[in-house]
Amino acid sequence: MFKSLKLIALLSLSISAATQASSLTLSSNDIAQGEFMSKTQEFDGFGCNGDDLSPHLKWSNAPKGTKSFAITAYDPDAPTGSGWWHWQIVNIPANVSELATGAGSTTKNLAPKGSFQVANDYGSKGFGGACPPAGHGVHRYRFTVYALSVEKLDLPKGASGALAGFMINTNTIESSTIESLYKRK
Repeated sequence: MFKSLKLIALLSLSISAATQASSLTLSSNDIAQGEFMSKTQEFDGFGCNGDDLSPHLKWSNAPKGTKSFAITAYDPDAPTGSGWWHWQIVNIPANVSELATGAGSTTKNLAPKGSFQVANDYGSKGFGGACPPAGHGVHRYRFTVYALSVEKLDLPKGASGALAGFMINTNTIESSTIESLYKRK
């Protein structure tokens, strides 16, 4: 009996370790969990004067069945009643696992071939950096990669952030987030 219980415990630990080892993981050379972003990721406009560059993002351990990826950057602390979409890029091919700093440019074509950048809440298609209202305190910025079960999200060219978010969430197998901070000086 003791040997059987010991074997079951070892198998449970092995399965648990294997499950943890295969979890989708997001990392970055530019941003970190719970740390403040630099002016590199600050918007250039609306009274802000940053470099407006999307951060480097790299992900690994995509789950079985992943056919594409999506990335979002969202500020839940924006005083809008619905947060603020800073970036939504969808239809990233399944063989892509990294985006360079600036890949979300609204003026240069640096996003992966086949991907589609949804208009952010500034009104441009691509990344729009942090720019919380002056005196509003610290805001959280959630950069999330989603492993999707479909090759392509069928979104109209003028899709809203809410529609893109719905389609992303409907087709997500697994996701991973880095939550960075920013405070306007």
